[in-house]
Amino acid sequence: MKRRVKKLPQNFVWGAATAAYQVEGATKADGKGENMWDVYLAKQQKFSPEPASDFYVRYREDLKLAKEHGLNAIRLSISWVRIFPDIDGKVNPLGVKHYHELFQACHEYGLEPYVSLHHFDSPQQMLVEGDWLNHKNIDRFIRYAAFCFQEFAEVDNWFTINEPISLASGQYLGGQFPPNLYFQVSKAVQANHNMLVAHAKAVLKFHELKTTGKIGCIHALKPVYPITETSENIAAAARYDAYNNRFLLDGTLLGYYRDETLELLQQVLTTNDATFTIEPGELEIMQKAAPLNGHFGMNYYRSEFIQEYHGESEDQFNSTGDKGTSAFKFKGVGEFVKKAGVKTTDWDWNIYPQGLYDMLLRLQHDYPKLPTIYLTENGTALKEETPKQEFEVINDEFRIDYLDQHVDKLLQARKQGGDIAGYFVWSLQDQFSWANGYNKRYGLFHVDFNDQKRYRKQSALWFKELGQTLKGGTENE
Repeated sequence: MKRRVKKLPQNFVWGAATAAYQVEGATKADGKGENMWDVYLAKQQKFSPEPASDFYVRYREDLKLAKEHGLNAIRLSISWVRIFPDIDGKVNPLGVKHYHELFQACHEYGLEPYVSLHHFDSPQQMLVEGDWLNHKNIDRFIRYAAFCFQEFAEVDNWFTINEPISLASGQYLGGQFPPNLYFQVSKAVQANHNMLVAHAKAVLKFHELKTTGKIGCIHALKPVYPITETSENIAAAARYDAYNNRFLLDGTLLGYYRDETLELLQQVLTTNDATFTIEPGELEIMQKAAPLNGHFGMNYYRSEFIQEYHGESEDQFNSTGDKGTSAFKFKGVGEFVKKAGVKTTDWDWNIYPQGLYDMLLRLQHDYPKLPTIYLTENGTALKEETPKQEFEVINDEFRIDYLDQHVDKLLQARKQGGDIAGYFVWSLQDQFSWANGYNKRYGLFHVDFNDQKRYRKQSALWFKELGQTLKGGTENE
């Protein structure tokens, strides 16, 4: 198959992403406390987070593979409860030691660590006390963040919270994440706002401590298009966009919500008998923090096509990879529908690289003071069998084509003037998936979860080939 991307720009960040709970395993090792997934998964007894990818033990093996295959950066997250097993208690020195050793190993292998403080893994005590709906937990987060900023001076690139919209929607709309509530729109919107406040406070704390390096937030952006250009479908797209994209972008990058954003969001709230509250002083905090974002992380997997919908809300989540089993209907907002000619994954996600390009250009237009952008997650899941031969390389040509198309669109947007400094594939290795267990494989490296043996995929070799062009590389041809 013909490749679109021939080389990468000079000084381009070419990395892969992970998340602590999805790769580490060792959920009870070295004094680690309980987070919300430990408790929820034990009750559910459907998927086990042990041993995940055993990254807590095998991180050097995976970092070595990353370096050997052309990567110069890696996204990681810190498990809050490894640092503070009791959310209000003392620091766990074993957890601190582990992350120092991990970051040191990154540097030894020539991989710049980009580190998130929170990646869907709130401490259990935080969840019990309302998670991000409780302002007390924002204060707890800032205590944890301040400790990390001061302790891990070897980290120069920080992100506060990964994908607030995915967390809030998973918790309060779709019910896939604990506390597993369905279409409680007030809670979903309020949690998003409170996470933006928490992000802003963390940014201000970062600068107050005179921390070196840069800090930002990561948002999962999902472009949405009317399935046909009727006024009703255009309005449905605008409402969903306000909920999923504009609200969070305004809050992070402007520090306030534009009138049109609030008007559209209010339509969503009114239809669903929902409200949210902005406490006194919060917008001032957000506005003060907005220009201090040193970079911005964008996660992109898919776009959606929508039509108007006024029935009851419904979210059928495809957790098995049984194609065609998902459905999303949001009362008074819209219904996701499929567009002819747009391919989908086994998990019903649209494969639409144009959406990435459109969103990158939109960011430049709508947010002229936008900081440097990193595409902090992009990838596709496949169903893969473990090789029978020890050195067999897995053929994942479908994944290579997906990545090639998206990197190409990213570089096209960069040529249009976008300050887009890097790309992180999701994921470095096959990992535990929050709502899918182990059947949804994203990695450049296949993991046999029975014995933890790693196998290369063709996509890893493709990554290596492009990584080699960084030595003296120029813009994509």
